[in-house]
Amino acid sequence: MQSAWQIRVATSEKKLKNPDLWDSQKVPGDQCDRVEYAGKQLTSRMDCWWQVRVWNKEGNVSEWSKPAYWRMGLLSPSDWKAKWIGAPWQGEEALPKPMNPGVTLPEQLPPPAPMFRKEFRIEKRVAKAVAFVTGLGYFEFYLNGHKVGKDVLVPNQTNYGKRPGLSNEGIPLEDNFREYRVMYLAYDIKNQLKKGSNALGSILGNGFFNPAKYWTAAYGTPRFLAQIYITYTDGTEDVIVSDESWKASESPILMDMVYYGEHYDARKEQPGWDQPDFDDSTWKSVVLRKAPEGKLVAQTARPDRVMERLAPVKIEKLSNGNYHVDFGVEVSGWVRLNNVKGPAGHKIEIKYLSNTFSGDNSYVFSGKGAESYAARFNWFVFSGVEISNWPGELQAGQITAEIVHTAIDVSATFETSNPLFNNINKIWRRSQTDNMHGGIASDCPHRERSAYTGDGEVACVMVMHNFDARNFYHKWIQDILGAQELKTGYVPNGAPWQPGCGGGVAWGAAICIMPWEFYLHYGAKDMLEDNYEGMKGYIRYMQTWVDKDGIMFSQRVGKNGKVLKWFNLGEWVTPGDLPPDEMVHTFYFWRCADLTAKAAKALNKTDDARQYAELAERTKEAFHKRFYDKVNGTYGKSGGNIFALKMGVPENQYNKVVNALKADIKANDGHLDTGIFGTQFFFEVLSENGLNDLAYEAMNKKDEPGYGHWIELGSTTTREQWNDGGSHNHPMFGGGLVWFCRELAGMNTDEDEPGYRHIIFKPQPVNDLSFVKYFTQTTYGEAGIYWENENEQFSMDVTVPVGSHATIYVPVRKEKRITENGNQITSTGDVRFLRDEGGYQVFDVKSGHYHFISE
Repeated sequence: MQSAWQIRVATSEKKLKNPDLWDSQKVPGDQCDRVEYAGKQLTSRMDCWWQVRVWNKEGNVSEWSKPAYWRMGLLSPSDWKAKWIGAPWQGEEALPKPMNPGVTLPEQLPPPAPMFRKEFRIEKRVAKAVAFVTGLGYFEFYLNGHKVGKDVLVPNQTNYGKRPGLSNEGIPLEDNFREYRVMYLAYDIKNQLKKGSNALGSILGNGFFNPAKYWTAAYGTPRFLAQIYITYTDGTEDVIVSDESWKASESPILMDMVYYGEHYDARKEQPGWDQPDFDDSTWKSVVLRKAPEGKLVAQTARPDRVMERLAPVKIEKLSNGNYHVDFGVEVSGWVRLNNVKGPAGHKIEIKYLSNTFSGDNSYVFSGKGAESYAARFNWFVFSGVEISNWPGELQAGQITAEIVHTAIDVSATFETSNPLFNNINKIWRRSQTDNMHGGIASDCPHRERSAYTGDGEVACVMVMHNFDARNFYHKWIQDILGAQELKTGYVPNGAPWQPGCGGGVAWGAAICIMPWEFYLHYGAKDMLEDNYEGMKGYIRYMQTWVDKDGIMFSQRVGKNGKVLKWFNLGEWVTPGDLPPDEMVHTFYFWRCADLTAKAAKALNKTDDARQYAELAERTKEAFHKRFYDKVNGTYGKSGGNIFALKMGVPENQYNKVVNALKADIKANDGHLDTGIFGTQFFFEVLSENGLNDLAYEAMNKKDEPGYGHWIELGSTTTREQWNDGGSHNHPMFGGGLVWFCRELAGMNTDEDEPGYRHIIFKPQPVNDLSFVKYFTQTTYGEAGIYWENENEQFSMDVTVPVGSHATIYVPVRKEKRITENGNQITSTGDVRFLRDEGGYQVFDVKSGHYHFISE
């Protein structure tokens, strides 16, 4: 255990021994995360080096950690001297939308992607050099002939600013959101600079800034911003900014659009364009562009990157001469052509194969030797490609699939003796990362590419159980808060909002649910502090639709006075009939009030906590009064009983409701019957009410409806529909899979000590499973459980990291004998017996590794 800590921060690594920014001195206590900096005021561009050391329970101090580092961004708008620049052949206005929905291209295609360049000289020795850069919609940054960094599809997607005519879209919503942001990135470019002449360059893509999609709203034409600081060893400094002195030319990227694809003509390449002494006499001067309304902020989520590369599993030449290349799994990204020779002007077409169009792609050869190519400003979705007009015979080494998504690390291991469960978890993970681009999670990575709040809200718990998603959700939850309507408190169906997004009450509830789940998983009280007013604001909006009986039923209307379906959805994608919208709306009204009460309690807002707890209780009572069928003892199918049990039903109704739920499942031959919201709770509600065997049976199904049915259909990602329809790459049903971690493996955090400060291990063994393993990296270190259930003996290995403590439920077996590490458990040891409870013996432990055997 840790008994004390010390942090020191300095402006250079050498100064850490005598820190000039902060020395916390020795601080007694076991706090080991979310320590706020408390030193000298930090200023723009400041370099900050830091180290930590700790004392153990014997009072012995550790070595100092290896020095770590952060750099401050540009903290004030006045720090920015750079100007937004654009191509002179484009105006400010965005492209028009196509007349028809679907894959129809806009009537006016964008011009080729612009390239910008700027030369400058260095005559002194450089001490450090940092470039603060952004470009909308996407940018690549170059210096002296090489791309800077490994990022792609940057910056992160946000609501960049006001959009002309937004309120006139099909789903009318005033452009009056809480916040608008534009994110910039910082690159250390010291090692790419050289004495004498240097050249900066950039290429811009349209991205979501100029999408020309029938259900999206554009902001304007591409634009670029850069501010480069070069500090010399003599203490002087040069600042190079984007301004009228830069030059522009059309690039070989003939067309790039996130919904339509990318086309490239290598004959139009200009070798050396991003190097010094290039002849740019035919290039034009750039023009100044309006700055977006969005505040310039440092990018907080990780960028998109090429995260994986796949070789073909099969190449087949078709009867028409085309090549079919199979990569085995459905991914998002692009294919890279490697060292291919073709005559000048020879054009190949790349058709990306999935069940939904994600854009066209073509390449025209320059004819100048071996050529390589990959798209830049659009990702595609595919398990294979069909290539037409390939020059010669296609060899496996000439084509690679590059998998692209926001750089997020897998933080967990899940495995069971049932291969189906392992595969379900695997295909969901793939679908989830396929949908993570620009620091948001989309509904599908091809058709809509929209950051639906409802989809994100139901899946976020599973994401946090599988990935290190802290900076990802820190950014996206801020987008959701930023998309809140200032006047009403309404939170839209997606964030950053696109006017084609449909949804309802449960979608906007993300503003209450996602910060709470983040707090539970990471122990981040500041997440609640940042979003608390937004949570209250959404409840205020919900209350405008609550009737005198306490039932919420949103019926928002359009300008013509008719109810807008896409503002007022309830449940979504059930195998059969949907439950009543007002049931789902009221359930989420209760849930938002309940979680806001809990957030208020965590923030020591006693009066608010009482007020919202009372509101939640009144709403629960109204729900039971309105939706309980006394004659049949049920709240209905399609999730009605699931929602009721999640809330907690009155004691005198409990047995009838559980029996009704069992009857529903039996009538469905053991299958679920829920949509995206009910499915999130379906398996856990069963387990929490003594029906874990039914949860296992439903998860183990291989026919429709069920996760296993998708695998039987050959899917390598999770889908939108339980049948073969809809998108075949949707992660929204991932919410239900948290049953793997929290019930089957049995590892939970405690809302009174969140972030796995207190871990509750309560596995629910199933006779058909011989083992289950779930380990994850918590804030405190690796924690997890591995249990085996064979030969009338149950064993479990539990890891509790330093800084955490745990309550462990060990299932009692026939002999009612439990040992830990081969020893009988005594009250004086590290394992303390607490009680017998419902077929378990319950123990209290501190950090360590434990091996229990129950016989």
